[in-house]
Amino acid sequence: MRRSTLAEHGDGISLPGYRVESGGVSTLAPGQISHNRGPHTHNDPEIFLILSGTGRIHLDGEVSGFAAGDVLIVEAGEDHHLEAVTEVVTTWLHLEPAP
Repeated sequence: MRRSTLAEHGDGISLPGYRVESGGVSTLAPGQISHNRGPHTHNDPEIFLILSGTGRIHLDGEVSGFAAGDVLIVEAGEDHHLEAVTEVVTTWLHLEPAP
């Protein structure tokens, strides 16, 4: 996984060789975790732009925090789950690039 902030991407986010094919906006209430049943992986990278709240990303068995303004790029094949930990709804935009 690569981590940065929106401010670091003033000229946009790019993944050479990929274009965004799908995505959406997702939310989690405090204490909820995404995809909490078994592994969750993709054949291509996935980009998360954290819009509000704070949380933890569970990535291949490791856990680290994230906050509004962070950009998380999960690489193909990485098992990932997002967990909301604040008292406000955690919201993110997810983009699913494909070659």
